[in-house]
Amino acid sequence: MIKFLDPRGTVSRQLEPYHNLLDICQKEGSGVTIGLLANGFPDSELFVRKVGSAIQKRLPKIKAKIWNKGNPGITVPEEMLQAIVTDCQVVVAAYGH
Repeated sequence: MIKFLDPRGTVSRQLEPYHNLLDICQKEGSGVTIGLLANGFPDSELFVRKVGSAIQKRLPKIKAKIWNKGNPGITVPEEMLQAIVTDCQVVVAAYGH
């Protein structure tokens, strides 16, 4: 007889439901600015620019802003983080190499 084991662990805290309050598809992205954050690895900015182009093809009225933290070994500088939070309703961050 084969016994199957579930490899998932048990959840130790209560799950909190996530509610998305912003419908970016509404009006083809009109009034929404998406931040695209490159992590600083070579070509990471090119990658997020291509992601932004793909998003803008789908949502032609969305505005995109690009940031590059310049060094993958650091966290986002506070000044840059504040600019992103102030200017954007949605952010896509590129991680990895």
